[in-house]
Amino acid sequence: MPISKIFLLSLCILLFYLGKVSAQSADNPVEIEVDFASEKGPMKPIWAWWGYDEPNYTYMKDGKKLLGEISELSPVPVYVRAHSLLVTDEGPRAALKWGSTNVYTEDEQGKPVYNWTIIDQIFDTYLERGMKPFAQIGFMPKALSRKPEPYRHFWKPGIKYEEIYTGWAYPPKDYEKFAELVFQWVKHSIDRYGKEEVESWYWEVWNEPNIGYWQGTTEEYIKLYDYSVDAVKRALPTAKVGGPEGTGPGWDKAAEFLTTFLDHAKEGTNYATGKKGTPLDFITFHAKGSPKVVDGMVQMNMGAQLNDIEKGFEIVASYPEFKNLPIIIGESDPEGCAACSEADYPHNAYRNGTMYSSYTAASFARKFAIADEYGVNLLGAVTWGFEFENQAWFAGFRDMATNGVNKPVLNVFRMFGMMEGNRVEVSGDLAYDHSSIIESGVRGERTDVNALATKSDNSASIMLWNYHDDNSKIGDTTAVAVKLKGLDKEKMLLEHFTIDQKNSNSYSLWLKIGSPQNPTADQIAQLEEAGQLKLAGSPKWISTEKGEKILKLDIERQGVSLLRLTW
Repeated sequence: MPISKIFLLSLCILLFYLGKVSAQSADNPVEIEVDFASEKGPMKPIWAWWGYDEPNYTYMKDGKKLLGEISELSPVPVYVRAHSLLVTDEGPRAALKWGSTNVYTEDEQGKPVYNWTIIDQIFDTYLERGMKPFAQIGFMPKALSRKPEPYRHFWKPGIKYEEIYTGWAYPPKDYEKFAELVFQWVKHSIDRYGKEEVESWYWEVWNEPNIGYWQGTTEEYIKLYDYSVDAVKRALPTAKVGGPEGTGPGWDKAAEFLTTFLDHAKEGTNYATGKKGTPLDFITFHAKGSPKVVDGMVQMNMGAQLNDIEKGFEIVASYPEFKNLPIIIGESDPEGCAACSEADYPHNAYRNGTMYSSYTAASFARKFAIADEYGVNLLGAVTWGFEFENQAWFAGFRDMATNGVNKPVLNVFRMFGMMEGNRVEVSGDLAYDHSSIIESGVRGERTDVNALATKSDNSASIMLWNYHDDNSKIGDTTAVAVKLKGLDKEKMLLEHFTIDQKNSNSYSLWLKIGSPQNPTADQIAQLEEAGQLKLAGSPKWISTEKGEKILKLDIERQGVSLLRLTW
Protein backbone atom coordinates (compact mmCIF):
# COMPACT_ATOMS: atom_id res chain seq x y z
CA MET A 1 0.00 0.00 0.00
CA PRO A 2 1.44 3.45 -0.89
CA ILE A 3 2.71 5.51 2.03
CA SER A 4 0.12 8.25 1.39
CA LYS A 5 -2.71 5.71 1.67
CA ILE A 6 -1.22 4.19 4.84
CA PHE A 7 -0.97 7.69 6.28
CA LEU A 8 -4.55 8.53 5.37
CA LEU A 9 -5.84 5.24 6.79
CA SER A 10 -3.89 5.76 10.01
CA LEU A 11 -5.18 9.31 10.24
CA CYS A 12 -8.77 8.14 9.79
CA ILE A 13 -8.35 5.52 12.51
CA LEU A 14 -6.77 8.12 14.83
CA LEU A 15 -9.56 10.61 14.17
CA PHE A 16 -12.16 7.90 14.76
CA TYR A 17 -10.78 7.12 18.21
CA LEU A 18 -10.18 10.77 19.02
CA GLY A 19 -13.79 11.38 18.09
CA LYS A 20 -14.88 8.72 20.54
CA VAL A 21 -12.72 10.17 23.29
CA SER A 22 -13.82 13.73 22.63
CA ALA A 23 -17.48 12.82 22.14
CA GLN A 24 -18.02 13.41 25.83
CA SER A 25 -15.39 16.12 26.37
CA ALA A 26 -16.08 19.70 27.39
CA ASP A 27 -15.68 20.82 23.77
CA ASN A 28 -18.07 18.19 22.50
CA PRO A 29 -20.41 17.24 25.38
CA VAL A 30 -23.27 14.77 25.44
CA GLU A 31 -26.26 16.82 24.32
CA ILE A 32 -29.60 16.26 26.04
CA GLU A 33 -32.76 18.19 25.15
CA VAL A 34 -35.61 18.58 27.62
CA ASP A 35 -38.88 19.85 26.13
CA PHE A 36 -41.12 21.06 28.96
CA ALA A 37 -43.95 21.70 26.49
CA SER A 38 -44.15 18.00 25.60
CA GLU A 39 -45.74 16.09 28.48
CA LYS A 40 -45.56 12.29 28.70
CA GLY A 41 -47.73 11.56 31.74
CA PRO A 42 -47.86 12.13 35.49
CA MET A 43 -44.77 11.71 37.64
CA LYS A 44 -46.37 9.05 39.81
CA PRO A 45 -44.45 8.45 43.06
CA ILE A 46 -43.79 4.83 42.09
CA TRP A 47 -40.59 5.04 44.15
CA ALA A 48 -42.42 5.71 47.46
CA TRP A 49 -42.62 2.00 48.35
CA TRP A 50 -40.20 0.06 50.58
CA GLY A 51 -39.91 -3.45 51.94
CA TYR A 52 -37.76 -5.82 53.97
CA ASP A 53 -37.59 -9.36 55.38
CA GLU A 54 -37.18 -8.51 59.07
CA PRO A 55 -40.39 -6.91 60.45
CA ASN A 56 -39.05 -6.54 64.00
CA TYR A 57 -36.35 -4.09 62.84
CA THR A 58 -39.26 -1.70 62.28
CA TYR A 59 -39.49 -0.54 65.88
CA MET A 60 -35.81 -0.82 66.80
CA LYS A 61 -33.56 2.23 67.16
CA ASP A 62 -32.09 2.55 63.68
CA GLY A 63 -35.25 1.18 62.05
CA LYS A 64 -37.39 3.94 63.52
CA LYS A 65 -34.81 6.56 62.54
CA LEU A 66 -34.63 5.39 58.92
CA LEU A 67 -38.40 5.12 58.57
CA GLY A 68 -38.65 8.71 59.74
CA GLU A 69 -36.12 9.85 57.14
CA ILE A 70 -37.84 7.90 54.37
CA SER A 71 -41.17 9.44 55.31
CA GLU A 72 -39.70 12.95 55.38
CA LEU A 73 -38.24 12.70 51.86
CA SER A 74 -41.62 11.91 50.30
CA PRO A 75 -44.48 14.35 49.61
CA VAL A 76 -46.93 11.41 49.68
CA PRO A 77 -47.41 8.61 52.21
CA VAL A 78 -44.82 5.86 51.77
CA TYR A 79 -46.12 2.27 51.69
CA VAL A 80 -44.13 -0.35 53.57
CA ARG A 81 -44.15 -4.11 52.91
CA ALA A 82 -42.63 -6.60 55.37
CA HIS A 83 -42.42 -10.38 55.50
CA SER A 84 -43.32 -12.67 58.40
CA LEU A 85 -46.17 -10.64 59.92
CA LEU A 86 -48.00 -13.83 60.97
CA VAL A 87 -44.98 -15.93 61.98
CA THR A 88 -44.86 -17.62 65.40
CA ASP A 89 -42.13 -16.82 67.95
CA GLU A 90 -39.28 -19.31 68.15
CA GLY A 91 -36.10 -17.88 69.60
CA PRO A 92 -35.05 -14.25 69.11
CA ARG A 93 -37.56 -12.29 67.08
CA ALA A 94 -35.10 -10.16 65.12
CA ALA A 95 -32.50 -11.83 62.91
CA LEU A 96 -31.38 -11.80 59.28
CA LYS A 97 -34.21 -13.02 57.04
CA TRP A 98 -36.39 -13.76 60.03
CA GLY A 99 -39.12 -12.09 62.07
CA SER A 100 -42.16 -12.97 64.12
CA THR A 101 -45.18 -11.45 65.84
CA ASN A 102 -46.73 -14.48 67.60
CA VAL A 103 -50.09 -13.22 66.44
CA TYR A 104 -51.68 -16.70 66.38
CA THR A 105 -51.39 -19.65 68.73
CA GLU A 106 -53.91 -22.22 69.98
CA ASP A 107 -54.91 -23.36 73.45
CA GLU A 108 -55.02 -26.97 74.61
CA GLN A 109 -58.44 -27.41 73.03
CA GLY A 110 -57.19 -26.15 69.67
CA LYS A 111 -59.04 -22.84 69.91
CA PRO A 112 -57.39 -19.72 68.41
CA VAL A 113 -55.51 -17.31 70.66
CA TYR A 114 -54.89 -13.94 68.99
CA ASN A 115 -52.18 -11.55 70.17
CA TRP A 116 -51.90 -8.29 68.23
CA THR A 117 -49.21 -6.66 70.40
CA ILE A 118 -46.22 -6.91 68.05
CA ILE A 119 -48.11 -6.39 64.81
CA ASP A 120 -49.67 -3.27 66.35
CA GLN A 121 -46.20 -2.05 67.33
CA ILE A 122 -45.04 -2.45 63.72
CA PHE A 123 -48.05 -0.72 62.17
CA ASP A 124 -48.08 2.00 64.85
CA THR A 125 -44.48 2.82 63.91
CA TYR A 126 -45.52 3.30 60.29
CA LEU A 127 -48.60 5.39 60.99
CA GLU A 128 -46.85 7.60 63.52
CA ARG A 129 -44.56 8.66 60.67
CA GLY A 130 -47.34 9.20 58.13
CA MET A 131 -46.62 5.91 56.35
CA LYS A 132 -49.03 3.12 55.42
CA PRO A 133 -48.84 -0.67 55.49
CA PHE A 134 -48.63 -2.70 52.33
CA ALA A 135 -49.87 -5.56 54.50
CA GLN A 136 -48.57 -8.98 53.58
CA ILE A 137 -50.78 -11.92 54.60
CA GLY A 138 -48.06 -14.38 55.58
CA PHE A 139 -46.33 -16.46 56.62
CA MET A 140 -47.93 -19.53 58.22
CA PRO A 141 -48.30 -19.63 62.04
CA LYS A 142 -46.83 -22.79 63.51
CA ALA A 143 -50.17 -23.96 64.91
CA LEU A 144 -51.70 -23.86 61.43
CA SER A 145 -48.78 -25.20 59.40
CA ARG A 146 -49.29 -28.48 57.58
CA LYS A 147 -45.67 -29.34 58.46
CA PRO A 148 -44.78 -27.37 61.61
CA GLU A 149 -41.41 -29.02 62.33
CA PRO A 150 -38.81 -27.76 61.86
CA TYR A 151 -40.26 -24.26 62.06
CA ARG A 152 -37.44 -21.81 62.73
CA HIS A 153 -34.54 -21.37 60.32
CA PHE A 154 -31.22 -19.62 60.95
CA TRP A 155 -29.73 -17.62 58.10
CA LYS A 156 -25.97 -17.79 57.60
CA PRO A 157 -23.57 -17.22 54.70
CA GLY A 158 -23.47 -20.07 52.23
CA ILE A 159 -26.73 -21.62 53.38
CA LYS A 160 -28.79 -23.10 50.59
CA TYR A 161 -32.07 -21.29 50.11
CA GLU A 162 -34.05 -24.52 50.33
CA GLU A 163 -32.83 -24.88 53.92
CA ILE A 164 -34.72 -21.78 55.06
CA TYR A 165 -38.10 -22.95 53.76
CA THR A 166 -39.27 -24.55 56.99
CA GLY A 167 -42.68 -24.83 58.68
CA TRP A 168 -43.63 -21.19 58.08
CA ALA A 169 -43.64 -21.79 54.30
CA TYR A 170 -46.24 -24.59 54.24
CA PRO A 171 -49.97 -24.41 53.44
CA PRO A 172 -52.42 -24.39 56.34
CA LYS A 173 -53.81 -27.64 57.63
CA ASP A 174 -57.14 -25.82 57.93
CA TYR A 175 -57.99 -23.10 55.38
CA GLU A 176 -61.05 -22.03 57.37
CA LYS A 177 -58.96 -21.33 60.45
CA PHE A 178 -56.42 -19.38 58.39
CA ALA A 179 -59.23 -17.34 56.83
CA GLU A 180 -60.62 -16.60 60.28
CA LEU A 181 -57.18 -15.31 61.34
CA VAL A 182 -57.15 -12.97 58.35
CA PHE A 183 -60.72 -11.83 59.08
CA GLN A 184 -59.86 -11.10 62.72
CA TRP A 185 -56.69 -9.22 61.70
CA VAL A 186 -58.57 -6.88 59.36
CA LYS A 187 -61.37 -6.42 61.87
CA HIS A 188 -58.84 -5.60 64.61
CA SER A 189 -57.12 -3.11 62.30
CA ILE A 190 -60.42 -1.31 61.70
CA ASP A 191 -61.11 -1.20 65.44
CA ARG A 192 -57.63 0.21 66.15
CA TYR A 193 -57.06 2.57 63.21
CA GLY A 194 -60.50 3.27 61.75
CA LYS A 195 -62.26 2.15 58.59
CA GLU A 196 -61.09 5.09 56.47
CA GLU A 197 -57.43 4.48 57.33
CA VAL A 198 -57.55 0.75 56.61
CA GLU A 199 -59.32 1.42 53.31
CA SER A 200 -56.16 3.25 52.21
CA TRP A 201 -53.93 0.20 52.78
CA TYR A 202 -53.06 -2.55 50.32
CA TRP A 203 -53.41 -6.20 51.38
CA GLU A 204 -51.51 -8.93 49.54
CA VAL A 205 -51.42 -12.70 49.86
CA TRP A 206 -48.01 -14.27 50.54
CA ASN A 207 -44.65 -13.78 48.82
CA GLU A 208 -43.09 -15.57 45.83
CA PRO A 209 -45.46 -18.56 46.01
CA ASN A 210 -44.04 -19.98 42.78
CA ILE A 211 -40.75 -20.89 44.51
CA GLY A 212 -39.76 -22.19 47.95
CA TYR A 213 -41.56 -19.51 49.95
CA TRP A 214 -44.65 -21.63 49.31
CA GLN A 215 -44.22 -25.34 49.98
CA GLY A 216 -47.44 -26.21 48.22
CA THR A 217 -48.78 -26.38 44.69
CA THR A 218 -49.94 -23.49 42.53
CA GLU A 219 -53.54 -24.61 43.05
CA GLU A 220 -53.02 -24.62 46.82
CA TYR A 221 -51.74 -21.05 46.63
CA ILE A 222 -54.78 -20.06 44.58
CA LYS A 223 -56.95 -21.67 47.26
CA LEU A 224 -55.13 -19.69 49.95
CA TYR A 225 -55.62 -16.53 47.91
CA ASP A 226 -59.36 -17.14 47.53
CA TYR A 227 -59.87 -17.82 51.22
CA SER A 228 -57.72 -14.85 52.27
CA VAL A 229 -59.37 -12.36 49.94
CA ASP A 230 -62.83 -13.53 50.96
CA ALA A 231 -61.86 -13.02 54.62
CA VAL A 232 -60.51 -9.50 53.99
CA LYS A 233 -63.58 -8.50 52.00
CA ARG A 234 -65.97 -9.89 54.63
CA ALA A 235 -64.27 -7.74 57.24
CA LEU A 236 -63.98 -4.70 54.94
CA PRO A 237 -65.71 -4.90 51.53
CA THR A 238 -63.88 -1.77 50.36
CA ALA A 239 -60.41 -3.12 51.17
CA LYS A 240 -57.85 -3.36 48.35
CA VAL A 241 -56.46 -6.89 47.95
CA GLY A 242 -54.16 -8.40 45.33
CA GLY A 243 -51.39 -10.77 44.31
CA PRO A 244 -49.80 -13.09 43.36
CA GLU A 245 -46.38 -11.54 44.20
CA GLY A 246 -44.48 -14.10 42.12
CA THR A 247 -40.87 -13.94 41.02
CA GLY A 248 -39.75 -12.13 37.86
CA PRO A 249 -41.80 -13.05 34.77
CA GLY A 250 -38.64 -12.95 32.66
CA TRP A 251 -38.35 -16.58 33.80
CA ASP A 252 -40.78 -18.67 31.75
CA LYS A 253 -42.00 -20.65 34.78
CA ALA A 254 -42.76 -17.42 36.66
CA ALA A 255 -44.59 -16.06 33.62
CA GLU A 256 -46.65 -19.27 33.48
CA PHE A 257 -47.47 -18.92 37.18
CA LEU A 258 -48.65 -15.31 36.73
CA THR A 259 -50.79 -16.31 33.75
CA THR A 260 -52.33 -19.23 35.65
CA PHE A 261 -53.20 -16.94 38.52
CA LEU A 262 -54.76 -14.30 36.28
CA ASP A 263 -56.77 -16.95 34.41
CA HIS A 264 -58.19 -18.11 37.74
CA ALA A 265 -58.95 -14.56 38.87
CA LYS A 266 -60.79 -14.04 35.60
CA GLU A 267 -62.87 -17.18 35.31
CA GLY A 268 -61.81 -19.93 37.72
CA THR A 269 -64.06 -21.42 40.39
CA ASN A 270 -63.47 -19.62 43.66
CA TYR A 271 -62.41 -22.05 46.40
CA ALA A 272 -64.00 -19.98 49.16
CA THR A 273 -67.28 -18.89 47.56
CA GLY A 274 -67.87 -21.30 44.68
CA LYS A 275 -68.46 -18.31 42.38
CA LYS A 276 -66.71 -17.53 39.12
CA GLY A 277 -63.39 -15.70 39.50
CA THR A 278 -61.93 -13.97 42.50
CA PRO A 279 -61.52 -10.31 43.56
CA LEU A 280 -58.33 -8.71 42.29
CA ASP A 281 -57.76 -5.02 43.03
CA PHE A 282 -54.10 -4.84 41.99
CA ILE A 283 -51.45 -7.12 40.47
CA THR A 284 -48.00 -7.82 41.88
CA PHE A 285 -44.83 -9.51 40.70
CA HIS A 286 -41.08 -9.08 41.28
CA ALA A 287 -38.19 -7.87 39.12
CA LYS A 288 -34.52 -8.48 39.86
CA GLY A 289 -31.18 -7.85 38.20
CA SER A 290 -28.23 -10.22 38.35
CA PRO A 291 -24.75 -8.81 39.09
CA LYS A 292 -21.61 -10.89 38.99
CA VAL A 293 -17.87 -10.46 39.40
CA VAL A 294 -15.97 -10.33 36.10
CA ASP A 295 -12.17 -10.09 36.19
CA GLY A 296 -12.31 -8.96 39.80
CA MET A 297 -14.87 -6.21 39.10
CA VAL A 298 -18.59 -6.01 39.77
CA GLN A 299 -20.68 -6.07 36.59
CA MET A 300 -24.37 -5.30 36.94
CA ASN A 301 -27.20 -6.69 34.81
CA MET A 302 -29.97 -4.12 34.73
CA GLY A 303 -31.26 -5.78 31.58
CA ALA A 304 -32.47 -8.80 33.59
CA GLN A 305 -34.52 -6.57 35.90
CA LEU A 306 -36.02 -4.58 33.05
CA ASN A 307 -36.82 -7.80 31.19
CA ASP A 308 -38.82 -9.03 34.20
CA ILE A 309 -40.74 -5.75 34.19
CA GLU A 310 -41.40 -5.80 30.45
CA LYS A 311 -42.61 -9.42 30.48
CA GLY A 312 -44.86 -8.73 33.48
CA PHE A 313 -46.38 -5.68 31.81
CA GLU A 314 -46.86 -7.62 28.59
CA ILE A 315 -48.78 -10.36 30.40
CA VAL A 316 -51.02 -7.92 32.29
CA ALA A 317 -51.69 -5.89 29.12
CA SER A 318 -52.87 -9.07 27.37
CA TYR A 319 -55.91 -9.25 29.71
CA PRO A 320 -58.47 -6.55 28.81
CA GLU A 321 -60.18 -7.17 32.16
CA PHE A 322 -57.01 -6.40 34.11
CA LYS A 323 -54.99 -4.03 31.92
CA ASN A 324 -56.06 -0.93 33.86
CA LEU A 325 -55.59 -2.43 37.31
CA PRO A 326 -52.75 -0.94 39.37
CA ILE A 327 -49.49 -2.87 39.14
CA ILE A 328 -47.13 -2.94 42.10
CA ILE A 329 -43.70 -4.43 41.46
CA GLY A 330 -43.49 -5.92 44.93
CA GLU A 331 -39.68 -6.16 44.90
CA SER A 332 -37.70 -4.24 42.28
CA ASP A 333 -33.94 -4.45 42.85
CA PRO A 334 -30.49 -4.97 41.31
CA GLU A 335 -30.45 -8.56 42.66
CA GLY A 336 -32.25 -10.91 44.98
CA CYS A 337 -30.80 -11.18 48.50
CA ALA A 338 -30.79 -8.08 50.71
CA ALA A 339 -29.32 -9.96 53.69
CA CYS A 340 -26.32 -11.25 51.72
CA SER A 341 -23.31 -9.10 52.66
CA GLU A 342 -20.49 -7.99 50.40
CA ALA A 343 -17.95 -9.98 52.41
CA ASP A 344 -19.80 -13.24 51.78
CA TYR A 345 -21.10 -12.44 48.30
CA PRO A 346 -18.52 -10.27 46.43
CA HIS A 347 -20.91 -9.36 43.59
CA ASN A 348 -22.76 -7.19 46.11
CA ALA A 349 -19.85 -4.75 46.40
CA TYR A 350 -21.89 -2.19 44.44
CA ARG A 351 -24.17 -1.47 47.41
CA ASN A 352 -22.22 0.99 49.56
CA GLY A 353 -21.14 3.49 46.94
CA THR A 354 -22.52 5.49 44.04
CA MET A 355 -23.04 2.55 41.67
CA TYR A 356 -26.24 1.69 43.56
CA SER A 357 -27.29 5.34 43.24
CA SER A 358 -26.81 5.63 39.49
CA TYR A 359 -28.37 2.21 38.89
CA THR A 360 -31.44 3.29 40.85
CA ALA A 361 -31.85 6.53 38.91
CA ALA A 362 -31.39 4.84 35.53
CA SER A 363 -33.66 1.86 36.29
CA PHE A 364 -36.58 3.85 37.69
CA ALA A 365 -36.63 6.06 34.60
CA ARG A 366 -36.92 2.93 32.45
CA LYS A 367 -39.80 1.60 34.58
CA PHE A 368 -41.79 4.67 33.55
CA ALA A 369 -40.79 4.18 29.90
CA ILE A 370 -41.82 0.51 29.80
CA ALA A 371 -45.16 1.28 31.48
CA ASP A 372 -45.77 3.97 28.84
CA GLU A 373 -44.98 1.51 26.05
CA TYR A 374 -47.46 -1.12 27.28
CA GLY A 375 -50.10 1.33 28.47
CA VAL A 376 -50.35 -0.22 31.93
CA ASN A 377 -51.10 1.39 35.28
CA LEU A 378 -47.83 1.22 37.23
CA LEU A 379 -48.61 2.28 40.80
CA GLY A 380 -45.49 1.33 42.71
CA ALA A 381 -42.07 -0.33 42.61
CA VAL A 382 -40.93 -1.57 46.01
CA THR A 383 -37.28 -1.10 46.90
CA TRP A 384 -36.45 -4.17 48.96
CA GLY A 385 -33.75 -2.56 51.08
CA PHE A 386 -34.18 -1.19 54.59
CA GLU A 387 -31.56 -1.51 57.36
CA PHE A 388 -29.92 -4.28 59.38
CA GLU A 389 -29.78 -3.54 63.06
CA ASN A 390 -26.47 -3.88 64.94
CA GLN A 391 -24.38 -5.05 61.99
CA ALA A 392 -20.88 -3.99 60.95
CA TRP A 393 -20.45 -0.56 59.36
CA PHE A 394 -20.87 -0.63 55.57
CA ALA A 395 -21.06 -4.42 55.54
CA GLY A 396 -22.52 -4.36 52.03
CA PHE A 397 -26.05 -5.41 52.77
CA ARG A 398 -28.70 -4.06 50.40
CA ASP A 399 -29.86 -1.30 52.71
CA MET A 400 -30.53 2.42 52.76
CA ALA A 401 -28.48 3.13 55.88
CA THR A 402 -25.81 1.54 58.05
CA ASN A 403 -25.91 2.04 61.83
CA GLY A 404 -28.17 5.05 61.37
CA VAL A 405 -26.05 6.68 58.65
CA ASN A 406 -27.66 7.14 55.23
CA LYS A 407 -25.91 5.57 52.25
CA PRO A 408 -25.63 7.40 48.90
CA VAL A 409 -28.57 5.51 47.34
CA LEU A 410 -31.09 7.08 49.73
CA ASN A 411 -30.26 10.49 48.27
CA VAL A 412 -31.63 9.41 44.87
CA PHE A 413 -35.00 9.02 46.58
CA ARG A 414 -34.59 12.47 48.12
CA MET A 415 -34.18 13.72 44.56
CA PHE A 416 -37.29 11.83 43.43
CA GLY A 417 -39.18 13.51 46.27
CA MET A 418 -38.50 16.91 44.69
CA MET A 419 -39.76 15.94 41.23
CA GLU A 420 -43.36 17.08 40.82
CA GLY A 421 -46.04 17.40 38.18
CA ASN A 422 -45.81 15.67 34.81
CA ARG A 423 -42.94 13.89 33.12
CA VAL A 424 -41.74 15.66 29.96
CA GLU A 425 -39.92 14.61 26.81
CA VAL A 426 -36.18 13.94 26.93
CA SER A 427 -34.17 13.40 23.74
CA GLY A 428 -30.68 13.91 22.35
CA ASP A 429 -27.39 12.07 22.05
CA LEU A 430 -28.52 9.09 24.12
CA ALA A 431 -26.62 5.81 23.86
CA TYR A 432 -29.16 3.52 25.56
CA ASP A 433 -32.88 3.00 26.02
CA HIS A 434 -34.77 0.26 27.86
CA SER A 435 -34.86 -2.00 24.80
CA SER A 436 -31.12 -1.86 24.22
CA ILE A 437 -30.43 -2.41 27.93
CA ILE A 438 -32.65 -5.50 27.95
CA GLU A 439 -30.86 -6.80 24.86
CA SER A 440 -27.23 -6.19 25.82
CA GLY A 441 -26.97 -4.16 29.03
CA VAL A 442 -25.00 -0.96 29.55
CA ARG A 443 -21.63 -2.37 28.53
CA GLY A 444 -20.51 -0.38 25.54
CA GLU A 445 -17.70 2.14 25.38
CA ARG A 446 -20.13 4.90 26.23
CA THR A 447 -21.85 5.22 29.56
CA ASP A 448 -25.60 5.70 29.99
CA VAL A 449 -25.87 9.48 30.25
CA ASN A 450 -29.57 10.25 30.28
CA ALA A 451 -32.27 12.15 32.12
CA LEU A 452 -35.75 12.06 33.63
CA ALA A 453 -37.51 15.42 33.75
CA THR A 454 -40.71 16.87 35.20
CA LYS A 455 -42.63 20.14 35.30
CA SER A 456 -45.26 21.46 37.71
CA ASP A 457 -46.95 24.85 38.10
CA ASN A 458 -44.01 26.43 39.90
CA SER A 459 -41.05 24.13 39.37
CA ALA A 460 -39.16 21.93 36.92
CA SER A 461 -36.62 19.21 37.65
CA ILE A 462 -34.10 17.27 35.59
CA MET A 463 -32.48 14.17 37.08
CA LEU A 464 -29.33 13.18 35.19
CA TRP A 465 -27.12 10.15 35.68
CA ASN A 466 -23.92 8.68 34.30
CA TYR A 467 -24.31 4.91 34.68
CA HIS A 468 -22.42 1.86 33.44
CA ASP A 469 -22.82 -1.85 34.26
CA ASP A 470 -19.08 -2.05 34.99
CA ASN A 471 -18.01 -0.52 38.28
CA SER A 472 -14.77 0.90 36.88
CA LYS A 473 -13.27 4.30 36.09
CA ILE A 474 -15.00 5.84 39.10
CA GLY A 475 -14.19 9.53 39.17
CA ASP A 476 -14.05 9.98 35.39
CA THR A 477 -16.37 12.78 34.33
CA THR A 478 -18.59 13.31 31.33
CA ALA A 479 -19.45 16.76 30.04
CA VAL A 480 -23.17 17.27 29.46
CA ALA A 481 -25.05 20.13 27.81
CA VAL A 482 -28.73 20.22 28.73
CA LYS A 483 -30.88 22.29 26.40
CA LEU A 484 -34.11 23.41 28.06
CA LYS A 485 -37.08 24.14 25.79
CA GLY A 486 -40.70 25.11 26.32
CA LEU A 487 -40.21 27.19 29.45
CA ASP A 488 -42.66 30.05 29.90
CA LYS A 489 -40.65 31.83 32.61
CA GLU A 490 -37.90 34.35 31.93
CA LYS A 491 -36.14 34.08 35.27
CA MET A 492 -35.78 31.03 37.53
CA LEU A 493 -33.79 29.92 40.55
CA LEU A 494 -31.47 26.99 39.74
CA GLU A 495 -30.31 24.52 42.37
CA HIS A 496 -27.91 21.69 41.52
CA PHE A 497 -27.89 18.68 43.86
CA THR A 498 -25.39 15.90 43.25
CA ILE A 499 -24.31 12.45 44.40
CA ASP A 500 -20.71 11.62 43.58
CA GLN A 501 -17.41 10.84 45.32
CA LYS A 502 -17.35 14.17 47.19
CA ASN A 503 -21.03 14.96 47.69
CA SER A 504 -23.94 13.20 49.40
CA ASN A 505 -21.68 10.22 50.08
CA SER A 506 -21.11 8.89 53.59
CA TYR A 507 -19.25 5.85 52.25
CA SER A 508 -16.44 7.84 50.62
CA LEU A 509 -15.98 9.77 53.87
CA TRP A 510 -15.93 6.52 55.88
CA LEU A 511 -13.15 5.21 53.65
CA LYS A 512 -11.28 8.50 53.93
CA ILE A 513 -11.25 8.41 57.75
CA GLY A 514 -9.90 4.87 57.78
CA SER A 515 -13.02 2.65 57.62
CA PRO A 516 -13.56 2.59 61.40
CA GLN A 517 -15.75 -0.15 62.84
CA ASN A 518 -15.95 1.77 66.11
CA PRO A 519 -16.23 5.39 64.98
CA THR A 520 -16.17 8.13 67.58
CA ALA A 521 -19.22 10.29 68.28
CA ASP A 522 -17.61 13.08 66.26
CA GLN A 523 -16.97 10.75 63.31
CA ILE A 524 -20.56 9.48 63.44
CA ALA A 525 -21.82 13.06 63.33
CA GLN A 526 -19.61 13.72 60.28
CA LEU A 527 -20.86 10.57 58.58
CA GLU A 528 -24.49 11.48 59.26
CA GLU A 529 -23.91 14.91 57.72
CA ALA A 530 -22.17 13.37 54.70
CA GLY A 531 -25.15 11.08 54.18
CA GLN A 532 -27.49 13.98 53.46
CA LEU A 533 -28.22 15.31 49.97
CA LYS A 534 -25.85 18.15 49.06
CA LEU A 535 -25.89 21.10 46.68
CA ALA A 536 -22.98 21.14 44.23
CA GLY A 537 -22.77 24.92 44.63
CA SER A 538 -24.81 27.91 45.62
CA PRO A 539 -28.26 28.36 44.07
CA LYS A 540 -28.31 30.96 41.33
CA TRP A 541 -30.84 32.83 39.23
CA ILE A 542 -30.82 32.14 35.49
CA SER A 543 -32.60 33.78 32.56
CA THR A 544 -34.07 32.18 29.47
CA GLU A 545 -34.22 33.51 25.93
CA LYS A 546 -37.39 32.67 24.02
CA GLY A 547 -38.12 29.94 26.56
CA GLU A 548 -34.77 28.25 26.06
CA LYS A 549 -31.57 27.82 28.05
CA ILE A 550 -28.47 25.62 27.85
CA LEU A 551 -27.04 24.34 31.13
CA LYS A 552 -23.58 22.79 31.17
CA LEU A 553 -22.22 20.46 33.82
CA ASP A 554 -19.88 17.54 34.39
CA ILE A 555 -21.24 14.29 35.84
CA GLU A 556 -18.96 11.71 37.42
CA ARG A 557 -19.21 8.12 36.30
CA GLN A 558 -21.86 6.47 38.55
CA GLY A 559 -22.91 9.95 39.64
CA VAL A 560 -26.40 11.45 39.76
CA SER A 561 -27.41 15.13 39.54
CA LEU A 562 -30.69 16.93 40.02
CA LEU A 563 -31.20 20.33 38.42
CA ARG A 564 -34.18 21.98 40.10
CA LEU A 565 -35.76 25.16 38.75
CA THR A 566 -38.30 27.18 40.74
CA TRP A 567 -40.13 30.41 40.01
